[in-house]
Amino acid sequence: MIPLAEVLRRHWPAYERRFGARLLPSHRHAVRCILRCRTPALGGQVYRCDCGRVDYSYHSCNHRACPRCGQADATEWLARQRRKLLPVPYYLVTFTVPAQLRRLIRSHQQILYRALLQESARALQDVARTHKNLGAEIGLLAVLQTWARDLHYHPHVHCVVPAGGLSANGLRWVRPKDPDYFLPQAMLAARFRTRLRAVVGREFPEAYATIPAAVWRQAWVADVQPVGSGEPALKYLAAYVYRTAFSAERIVADDGRHITFTYRDGQTGALRRMRLLAAAFLYRFLQHLLPRGLQRVRAFGWLAPAARARWERIQALLDWTPPALVRPAPPPPPVCPCCQKPMLLVGQLPRPPP
Repeated sequence: MIPLAEVLRRHWPAYERRFGARLLPSHRHAVRCILRCRTPALGGQVYRCDCGRVDYSYHSCNHRACPRCGQADATEWLARQRRKLLPVPYYLVTFTVPAQLRRLIRSHQQILYRALLQESARALQDVARTHKNLGAEIGLLAVLQTWARDLHYHPHVHCVVPAGGLSANGLRWVRPKDPDYFLPQAMLAARFRTRLRAVVGREFPEAYATIPAAVWRQAWVADVQPVGSGEPALKYLAAYVYRTAFSAERIVADDGRHITFTYRDGQTGALRRMRLLAAAFLYRFLQHLLPRGLQRVRAFGWLAPAARARWERIQALLDWTPPALVRPAPPPPPVCPCCQKPMLLVGQLPRPPP
């Protein structure tokens, strides 16, 4: 395993010289954070053992693109979301866009990433409100993901949706008439296509005129899969909420010119390797960094933060009380590598001046 920070230290200077004019401020900031993560540049704690050994624990950068960070945040996020899992079946609904729109989306991330989240959620709400199998107001959690397993650019939205909702007057909990069926995939995809087409036409009329008409006629994809209690879907998404595209274990070789990393084939499940030029690898990684301030996760309907009254009404209708929030235990002190005893925190290592 080769840390991403080591790859960046080796190849980032040449990449920056070559593509500096095209690099976004968010790219430079992310790389700077990853390179400083868990180094003396961020300060840390000083630990001492009775045997005289002194060790340093350097601070994390906490940037969402850093593969070393985010584990504690993801665990805490998962614990908070578990508390909101209602005693009903859940579905994972995934919305994707045709390949012809990906370049436009990548070029206008601030607007179109938000549109992907909002319009996929609204498509779900529209169909759930009117379809004969449900006819209710739903709540959902939407998560934006921009990568495929081999780091290709593939923007899509995962939505975790309880199978049920509030009646139009807000006085009843409505369950699907067919318990083994939720909402029609084709109708969801068509509604999402219509809504996103309106956004693109309104916000980017010149680019809209260059998009082939067939893009708006072809069948888009909305995949609806049952996920039981909803916890499996949350566990899957937790790995992406506080990380971007890449885990720390996937880089297996760096020969100075090429980077080799592993990925799991989506069709067969087999573990495969990909070998790319260093510049191509860095490009694939950097294209998944979100603009600063843009949130990857949004809650809609009665799961939104502003819908507290409706959320409490649903708890009453289902006669259900959320379980107590169990926060993860703080990490234990480091163990001395010499005598295997817990080390004692004796001071802080200040961050050096810039």
